[in-house]
Amino acid sequence: MKFGKNFETSRKKVFFSSVLLLIVLMISGFICLSFGTVSFPLTEIFSAMFSPNDAKSVIVNIIWDIRVPRILTAMFVGAGLSISGAAFQALLRNPLAEPYILGISSGGAFGAILSMAIGIGFIGMQSFAFAGALITFILVFYLGKRLGEIDPTTIILAGVMIGAFFSALILLMISFIDQSLRSALYWLIGNLSLANYQSVYTIFPILIISAFVLLTFGQSYNLISINEENAKQFGINTKRVKNLTYFFASLLIGIIVSFVGIIGFVGLLIPHICRMIFGNDNKIVLPTSLLLGAIFLVWADLLSRVLIPPTEIPIGAITAVLGAPMFIIILRKKKYEF
Repeated sequence: MKFGKNFETSRKKVFFSSVLLLIVLMISGFICLSFGTVSFPLTEIFSAMFSPNDAKSVIVNIIWDIRVPRILTAMFVGAGLSISGAAFQALLRNPLAEPYILGISSGGAFGAILSMAIGIGFIGMQSFAFAGALITFILVFYLGKRLGEIDPTTIILAGVMIGAFFSALILLMISFIDQSLRSALYWLIGNLSLANYQSVYTIFPILIISAFVLLTFGQSYNLISINEENAKQFGINTKRVKNLTYFFASLLIGIIVSFVGIIGFVGLLIPHICRMIFGNDNKIVLPTSLLLGAIFLVWADLLSRVLIPPTEIPIGAITAVLGAPMFIIILRKKKYEF
C-alpha cells in the first residue's frame, strides 16, 4: 500500500543509510578516544584498545576506565534522546515535540533530585526519575488537549510551563533542603564527566528494548501522522501505539536523566536533520535519528572537553548553543510536513 512519495522508503535505503551511519559512529568513537585533558596519538589508542599488554598502563587505564565508558554513555544518551524526539514528533504531529521542550527531562530530573533528598538508593533514583518523566508527559498530554484533540501549540506551551515549574522546584530543593544537593546543579545542565560502566550497563538494555519498540512502530507513525482515523481503518491500534510509545520513551528519558542530567535540544535537532536528508518516512527517520544522535553527542562531548582545557563545559550548554537556533528556525516556519 502506498502512502505518497514522502512515505516510500525502500528497505535497501534504510539498510545502507544505517550501515553508513554505524561506520561513521564507530570511527567517531575511536577518534574521540584520543582527545581529552591529555591527548594521545591514534597509534597509542589502537595499542591500548587491542594490545593492552604492550601499551603503557597509564594510557590503558585512562582509555578503558574513563574514556570508553564516557563515549559509550554519550552514544547511548544521544541515541535515546534522538529516537524519543523523533517518535514524539511523529506521534504528536508536532515538529517542536521533544523531551526537553515537552518538560519530560525536567520531570525526570525532579524525580531524581527528590530521590536524592529522601536518601533512597540507586534503584530508587531510577524509579523516581522514570515516574517523574512519565507523570510529566501525562500532565502535558492532558493540558495539551482541546475539545478532546491534541493541539500542537497548546501541548508545547504546556510542556514549557510544566518544565519551568519542575525546574523551579528543583532549584528550591537544592537551595533549601540539603546543602549536599548543590553539587547536583552542575549535573542538571547536562554532565557526562561522571559516566562509568554502571551508566553503560544500565542505559544500554533500556535503550535496546525501547528502541526496538519504537522502531517497530515506524509504519504506524506514518499512518497516524496522516490521519488517525484512517490509521484505525488500516488496522492500527492507535491507543496501543501511543501508550507503548509514551511508556518506553518516558522510561528511556528517565533513566538517561538520572545519570547525565538534562541535555536539551538533541531530540529536536537530530530528527529534523534526518528528515531533511532522508525524507519524512518514519521507517528511516527513526533508525537514522538513533545513529546520528549517537554521533552528534559523541562529538558534542568532545567539544565540551577540549574547547576550554582543562575546564569542562557542561554538554547541555553545547547542545543548547547548537539546538536553540534550530528551535527558532522551526518556530518561524509557517508549515512543516511530516
